[in-house]
Amino acid sequence: MSFKNENENIEKLKEELKRTKEELEQLRFEYMNYQRAMKRANVPLFIASVSRVLNDGFVILHTPSGNDYLVSNPFPGKLKSGDTVATDQNTLKILTLLPPNIDRFIASMELVERPKESYADIGGLDEVINEIREVVELPLINPTIFKKMGVNPPSGVLLEGPPGCGKTLLARAVANATKASFIRLVGSELVQKFIGEGARMVRELFALAREKAPVIVFIDEIDAIASKRTPDSQVSDREVQRTLMQLLAEMDGFNPLDNVKIIGATNRIDILDPAILRPGRFDRIIHIDYPDFKAKVEIFKIHTRTMPLKNINIEKIVRLFDNEQLTGASIKSICTEAAMNAIRECTKKGERYGEIAVLEEDFLIGYQRYKRREKESSDAPPVYV
Repeated sequence: MSFKNENENIEKLKEELKRTKEELEQLRFEYMNYQRAMKRANVPLFIASVSRVLNDGFVILHTPSGNDYLVSNPFPGKLKSGDTVATDQNTLKILTLLPPNIDRFIASMELVERPKESYADIGGLDEVINEIREVVELPLINPTIFKKMGVNPPSGVLLEGPPGCGKTLLARAVANATKASFIRLVGSELVQKFIGEGARMVRELFALAREKAPVIVFIDEIDAIASKRTPDSQVSDREVQRTLMQLLAEMDGFNPLDNVKIIGATNRIDILDPAILRPGRFDRIIHIDYPDFKAKVEIFKIHTRTMPLKNINIEKIVRLFDNEQLTGASIKSICTEAAMNAIRECTKKGERYGEIAVLEEDFLIGYQRYKRREKESSDAPPVYV
């Protein structure tokens, strides 16, 4: 009886083994199918641009090699000329619509981290701050008010004035205050040696701005690419002029800026081309001059609010320098030199740094050091390259 049961168990095990082998073979077959499907799925897609959309369900694609292809258009989304698409390598079937092709150098101009400076760090420019908030921030925060009034909001503001008076600081404060994206660049970054490169960068810059809208574009030292065009321009100036013409077209052309606001900064408004100064491009031109007595006091208080002062009367110190044409940057330099002198004296006396304090004479010495540096820089011979 036991021998018969043992034979039955062996037969059952054989059948189970046979079924397991068949299942294993089936799983191996499915595994191979999945492997082939994964290889097909991992084939890189081909990037092309839409040259023209035809009415009969076809699209003309322009490839990077310079060839044009006529392909059917089963793509469910709406395509238009200039769109960048990903296609199958073999059939050129449109698989997905891609965002605009933005150069990595242009993409890096977007500020990811907000600057730390705020409007509280700017002294003596209350009227300018109110005006720039009215022109730049209000259209982004409350655009309906302009629609109700039946007017288009200002598209740009130009900050002009002597160096060191707070133009760039204002732009950094705007970037800190607004929730809009912020793109910053220096005008000289758009000056390229190859023909058409500067204009291409301007196009991609504004394509990025429209994609990220609402956005503020800050162009510092805009005179580098927006100087007056003259009939006797040199060959080297023509590429800069091409870049300027593309900038003019982007600021006030066929493509509306909508929620893109532009802030320009320059200390040479006298050399700017009249075309960029007209309304529609820069609707407001704000002059930022040297600070007066009241503004100097505010700037001194801002730069000394975290300093350990001792027996200091800020207004008295400002009166000592009031006959000087100081900028905000100059005042910051004087305060820094005063703090450095206090540290120097504390080290000489061997005192503990915890007891350090900035005295009135430290500011006088700081001012003397600032004037000495200014004289040395003005007396330095010109360097010819």
